[in-house]
Amino acid sequence: MSNGPLPSQLCLLSELPSKAVHSKVRFLSCVSSYSTSSGILALEHHQPMDTHRVFALVNVDLILESLKAEQTRPGQWVNLIGYITSISPLADESSGHRVTNVHVQALLLWSAGPLDLERYEKSVKNLEAGRISAAARSTSLSDTLLQP
Repeated sequence: MSNGPLPSQLCLLSELPSKAVHSKVRFLSCVSSYSTSSGILALEHHQPMDTHRVFALVNVDLILESLKAEQTRPGQWVNLIGYITSISPLADESSGHRVTNVHVQALLLWSAGPLDLERYEKSVKNLEAGRISAAARSTSLSDTLLQP
């Protein structure tokens, strides 16, 4: 049994509301704003057909010394590893969209560099589908082994 830190779960930003508070996550997103007074980096990654908008409000206090100016510039794509600290579902009555703010404590952030966003999204979705399938097989095997 390892006493090291738990691994992060790679996911799309849109999947963050389905994760538990205190989960360690890794995701790619686009900077929408940065508040130097609060140390909060607002991140988004909107899918074209989304009716549920998810924003990550990231506390960067722990990584301020390593944070570069370009990583806080609106439009910059960044990778982030951190812990979910709270999830706040809201309703945007003006647009009819549901909005969820997911608060994250950043542990590590780095620039994404050039990327094929469509390919990235597909890869993460395939990885998640594989995890779900493996979990279902494991549950099925456990059920089979436990039957009298």
